[in-house]
Amino acid sequence: MKVISTEIEGVFIIEPRVFKDSRGYFYESYSKKEFDKEVCPVDFVQDNQSCSVKGVIRGLHFQRPPYSQSKLVRCVEGAVLDIAVDLRKGSPTYGKHIAVELSAENQLEFFIPKGFAHGFEVLSDRAVFQYKCDEYYHPESEGGLDPYDKNIGIEWRTKENEAIISEKDKKHPSLKEFNSPF
Repeated sequence: MKVISTEIEGVFIIEPRVFKDSRGYFYESYSKKEFDKEVCPVDFVQDNQSCSVKGVIRGLHFQRPPYSQSKLVRCVEGAVLDIAVDLRKGSPTYGKHIAVELSAENQLEFFIPKGFAHGFEVLSDRAVFQYKCDEYYHPESEGGLDPYDKNIGIEWRTKENEAIISEKDKKHPSLKEFNSPF
């Protein structure tokens, strides 16, 4: 696998080695041994999958300590714009974000460490999205940020009035209203 550093420390784009032939392709989507050596040691404990339609925005989500999560995400059908927002107090990149297009075609993966909000926008008619998490889901510790917060400045491809967003996600605070627990 090829590990690509981003402008924010700890956030990586991962390009797997894909073997293609007349039958199709094969690749190793995750190897603990290689991931621990090339990215960082992580013990993933839960896999999640979602299916969404074009224009859906999920996020920006996180879990508060002591249940914060690192995530390794990928899109196995369709395409998404994936986002990680730095919420680590004292970080020189606090409030900044990284955006990367993940798709079944490009087969990229995105590693988001603890201390980040995460979200994505569906770009294709349908997208199947997979998450590996290093902490179990704890509903009492979940939180989020307004995905259209101008202070974060994400360039979503779907206009706010056309996006499909859950009622819960529409009520999340802006970055200025947020007191980071990280």
